[in-house]
Formats: sequence, structure tokens, C-alpha cells
Amino acid sequence: MKTIPIRQLTVPPQELPSSERFKIRRVEDIVGENGLIHDLHRHDFFFILALKKGKGKHEIDFTAYEVLDDTVFFLRPGQVHQLELSAGCTGYLIEFNTEFYHPGGKSSIQRLRKASNKNHCAFEESRFDKLHAMLGFMYQESTAREEGYLDVIKSSLDIFFIEFVRQSPNPKGASSVAGTYTQERFEEFLDLLDKHITTHKQVSQYLDMMNLSAYQLNEITKASIGKTASDLITEHILLEAKRYLLATPNQVKDIADHLGYEDVSYFIRFFRKHAGYSPEAFRQNFK
Repeated sequence: MKTIPIRQLTVPPQELPSSERFKIRRVEDIVGENGLIHDLHRHDFFFILALKKGKGKHEIDFTAYEVLDDTVFFLRPGQVHQLELSAGCTGYLIEFNTEFYHPGGKSSIQRLRKASNKNHCAFEESRFDKLHAMLGFMYQESTAREEGYLDVIKSSLDIFFIEFVRQSPNPKGASSVAGTYTQERFEEFLDLLDKHITTHKQVSQYLDMMNLSAYQLNEITKASIGKTASDLITEHILLEAKRYLLATPNQVKDIADHLGYEDVSYFIRFFRKHAGYSPEAFRQNFK
């Protein structure tokens, strides 16, 4: 079975230990005079694209966004996207893995979760300029590579995420009435779905991992985004299926097997019920 292309983060070996990866580049240096086109793929690292001047298209997990000025796109490892940037775009692209940036405090971990759950954020110009200045500082540190520059960059990322979350305090449409505990457990559930959706499709399996009752988990998900835990499991299954239907030539039976369905006919019925198309029809209509 063919997998979705996964791009890995590489940097010159003299810059960082082999396990740690961080890179920051100027967008204008990447797009050049001809612009940039990246076909559908996924990353094994975090990807932050901050555009001071932007024009183009960006599709993340099959949600399309127009690329505009003063905009930030934030992708988690594993998300599928395709990107077109026109010549003349400016800003910064940051790429890093979890070995490079691994927040230790509870509040820092929660902040990274909140930030990375917001794939797209349009800023007021003055607030974006504040972020842009931080990125410029990180770029200078990365270029000069003076003593302690990696620690400076990691601390600067902390500040960047604080400002980003301030601008977007409720990612994924979470209700403002949801308390800190509710938000933390909701984000924990989302993380578990990302990791286990191909093998765990029953709410009861997540209840065991989270030590919650069905009532408690449903109250958490409904308070956060107005959906049940079962609804979110279904959405994650569909998303992973769509990724493989559009990003690979794999047969439907192979995709069903990858997602843990032994009965391909059951998978086809499930997909048609929730997506409104058969898997093959979805592939033909949306590719």
C-alpha cells in the first residue's frame, strides 16, 4: 500500500544533534521569482507559515484557505496539506520537531496544543507585526549562531505561542465557557484520536485511556465544541480516509484495511453515510 508522502525536516548536521531539528527561513527566499507549489503531502514536524505579504492558496486537511497578508498557518505533525504561494510573498517559515521544542510545564504544553489546533489565523496588522518582529529575531539568532542561540530560540518560541494563543484563545471553535480542566481533557482526547484512530474506534476504548465515564467525556466534548465523543471519532475516521483517497492511488480495500476495517463493504457504507459519497465517488469528485 502506498503511503501519503511524508516530508522530513533536515538541517546541516553541524548545526544540531541528529534528533533535534529546527529551521527558520524567509518566505521570499523560498518562493523566489517563480512562486512555490507543493503537492499534497504531510510532515513529521510542526510547520508555521507566517506571511506579512501573502497571495495564493493553502489547503489543510481538505479545508481551503486563501493566502492573505498578516496571516499565520500552523500545522501539526501528520496533517495533510498542499500549498501555492505567488512570487512577492514575504514572511517566515518555521519548522521544528518535538525533540527540539518540548515544553515541560503544564501551561506550556497546553499552550502548544491550543496553538497547533488552530490551523489558520488572520491577524490585525499591529498584532501580526509583533509576531513578525519575534520571528525576525529568531531568524537572526539562527543565522548568527552565537553562544546559547538555541536556548534563545526556544524561549522565543514560548513567547510566540503566548501571543498566538492570545489572538486565538478558542481553537477549533471551543466554547469560551469551557473551563481549564475541560479544555485540557478535550485537547487530550484530540491527541489520543490523532494517535490511535486506526486501531481505536469505540468511545469505550478512550474512556479507559482517560479514566473517564461516557457521561464525563461527552460533557467535555459538548462543552468544548458542541459534539459528542462519538461524533469526533467519526470525523477523525473520515478525515484519515479522505487523506488516503486523495493523496494516494491506493484501492479502497487497502485504505479500509489501513483504517482497521476487515469488511470493505462495511467501510464503504460507513463512508457513504457520513460523507455523502462512496469512497470512489469522493475521490473522483474532489481530486
